Amino acid sequence: MKLKKSVKRILILAIILIIVGVGFIVYESLSPKDVKKATVENEIKKYGYTLKSTRSAKYKEMFQELKDILDKDKVDEEKYLRQVSKMFVLDFYTLDDKLANTDVGGIDFVHTNAKTNFLEKAEDTVYKYVESDIYGNRDQDLPEVTNVTVDNIETIEYTIGTDFIDDNAYQVEVSITYKEDMDYPTKATLIFVHEDNKLSLVEVK
Repeated sequence: MKLKKSVKRILILAIILIIVGVGFIVYESLSPKDVKKATVENEIKKYGYTLKSTRSAKYKEMFQELKDILDKDKVDEEKYLRQVSKMFVLDFYTLDDKLANTDVGGIDFVHTNAKTNFLEKAEDTVYKYVESDIYGNRDQDLPEVTNVTVDNIETIEYTIGTDFIDDNAYQVEVSITYKEDMDYPTKATLIFVHEDNKLSLVEVK
């Protein structure tokens, strides 16, 4: 009698172990194994610009071009302005390479004092409905910018509050082309001011 009870206990224990083992195998097969992370792939330290590993091939190419422009002994400010204008628009309005709605593009080019408001506004508007893709399984149609054209550049005077005036600020008008028309802006006006050694974005219209 005792032997039979012992056998039953062993069988029950074996069944429980099998169920737990099978459950673990199923869980492992269904669970995402790789979490996508954005690491810094390149940087321009003097200007505080970083290149995330998740960015598109086109943007990475443009980042290297910007690095070459800024590496000169005497920086051509118009080339610099045109490059950061195109890079900001490409990175900001391309959403399909972003990991989440908090992964806002172009933030490196925004003025230090404007970054907090810029991020809040972007997350509540353009990036509001971007779903998480940290596991690489997002099934959502999102815009991809394929080309940015600088249409016009004007020198303007720009005032921030009562303490800051840049009488050599820039207003840049651009046209935006997408891989697929998804009703995102095809025109934008950017305003850049001088911040220490760089040009910084203060307004997007």
